[in-house]
Amino acid sequence: MGWKGKRIGKRKGKILALIAVLLLIVLGIGIFAVVASHRMSLIPLMTFEEILAYTTKDNENAIITVGIIQDGKVGFTVYGENATILPPHEFVYEIGSVSKTFTTSLLCKAIEEGKAQLSDSLDRYIELEQNDRYPTLLQLATHTSGYKNYYFDWQMASNFLRGQGNDYFGIHTDKLTHTLNQVKNSAGDHPFTYSNFGISVLGSVLAGIYEKDYFSLMNEFIKMDLKLENTRISDGTGDLAGYWNWKPDDGYIPAGAIVSTISDMLQYLQLQLQEEPRYLSIGHETRKQVETSSSAHGKMGIRVDASALGWMIDEQRNILWHNGATSNFNSYVAFDKEKQIGVVVLSNLPPNHRIPATILGIQAITTLQTQTHVQVRD
Repeated sequence: MGWKGKRIGKRKGKILALIAVLLLIVLGIGIFAVVASHRMSLIPLMTFEEILAYTTKDNENAIITVGIIQDGKVGFTVYGENATILPPHEFVYEIGSVSKTFTTSLLCKAIEEGKAQLSDSLDRYIELEQNDRYPTLLQLATHTSGYKNYYFDWQMASNFLRGQGNDYFGIHTDKLTHTLNQVKNSAGDHPFTYSNFGISVLGSVLAGIYEKDYFSLMNEFIKMDLKLENTRISDGTGDLAGYWNWKPDDGYIPAGAIVSTISDMLQYLQLQLQEEPRYLSIGHETRKQVETSSSAHGKMGIRVDASALGWMIDEQRNILWHNGATSNFNSYVAFDKEKQIGVVVLSNLPPNHRIPATILGIQAITTLQTQTHVQVRD
């Protein structure tokens, strides 16, 4: 074989090797999918305690706090490898997108005070280019605005290159307005599309209504209206590891920047159950029927049948709920107003670590609804 023939042979060998690698990758992905599907199918068969044990196993840093409200009593338990040597401690957790329900609770206050109406168009509150169609506050609060989850900003690339865990860090409020002027929205209703951007824009609306920056406005609302002492917009500090950094004028703060403790979150759920302040009831009404449940979610019991203002509605279980996730935390809150029960799950684990807080929370509230008590410390 001549030199040219050898070169062609080598090239063929490389191509065959590349094909073999690609086949192995595809096979690996296929095997992973089968294994993941099998594990997922086992979740409904696992008990509350088994899910906890599996999720915290061999992870000495795992700290999952579970709180419940039942029969007028409130309690919580701290779980983890070291939970037995720890006192029942009030850890500070990032609650991620559960923060959105705080934003929409503030919207409910603005509605009761006559400062806003759900039918109002966005451009009534934010100065935008003329001759375009903008969504209503109702559409923003129910994820039916037509806006994407987020829009790429070069700051995101900078965050990635600098190892900044929070993709949204440094995307200032004025950049949201710039994006609003760039994105064209078609007229009419849109299907449910979960949108960090839409809720963040709603936060900008509220800041304009109350003539305060959102950072100060929300912290004041938390302390003065909700009377939660250990809940705030994150400043990157706490007694656990891996908190996101935020700047006070970051535009995406309304979508997921709050940190809290288990007692505060249980108190927050009590306010929702009692609808006190009374304007919180505005946020519980079914506003949009939606269909987002995938087969994978269905197997795990995750249902979104309708949307309230910020809250997801599981009509089968008759609960309002929301979950949240950041790089190093994930959470879940849910309540049944008819039975006056609620569940909070706060975890310092990434959302993709074994079984997330959402699944654990669904198991817990389903158990409560069947009147089987979940043991927690008072």
